[in-house]
Amino acid sequence: MNVSASPPNANSSPTPVTGKDPLPTALLALTVVTGLVDAVSVLGLGRVFTANMTGNIVFLGFAVAGAPELSIVRALVSLGAFLVGAVLGGRLVTTMADSNRRKWVTTATSLEGVLLLAAALVGIGYNHHLTLPTSSLYAGIVLTAIAMGIRNATVRRLGVPDLTTTVLTLTLTGIAADSSLAGGNTPRLGRRIGAVVALFSGAVIGTGLLSYGLTIPLLVSGVCVLAVAFYLRVSLTNA
Repeated sequence: MNVSASPPNANSSPTPVTGKDPLPTALLALTVVTGLVDAVSVLGLGRVFTANMTGNIVFLGFAVAGAPELSIVRALVSLGAFLVGAVLGGRLVTTMADSNRRKWVTTATSLEGVLLLAAALVGIGYNHHLTLPTSSLYAGIVLTAIAMGIRNATVRRLGVPDLTTTVLTLTLTGIAADSSLAGGNTPRLGRRIGAVVALFSGAVIGTGLLSYGLTIPLLVSGVCVLAVAFYLRVSLTNA
């Protein structure tokens, strides 16, 4: 579930993408994982976003205004943990991105996967209907938000067009604004549609898996991210 997107940062360094570049495939897979995490966080962790901070800020506003089933504390914890993850991801960028591209990307992706697996562990015995025990609730929020903060910092630096992995507003805008109806030439249409389908599919899968508890969708998410890390390790060059 996505509410809005922020424009690409002018200071980011876009990564050239060719037909043989493994990044688009990897980022589409990570977009599916975002749908899983969104399902877990919104439906299982007390109505917060841990991947999409635009939606989380909106939920925070709703909570401040007294909307039922929303929590100021949970939203703030998610926001704070996400920012911690973004700092960690940014640190990886500044210390590794220019010297060893493959090591940087695989390290950041592996760290995300490990954090999601840790969230799966703390989800054992957690009742997502009652959001109890509270310790598991907040541990799940913190771990998934840190993981997604690292992801967003990494993807921001990669700068692959139309594949932010967590938000779709600009992607959907591009589909319409660059279409033949608008006088455009529909660039990267397949990739854009793929991103929409990937996030949608992840949300559907995550919702279904959540019926078995919090651990299963987070376990699947972590394993998928680690598989992406392995794929990138064997596919990327150090250039």
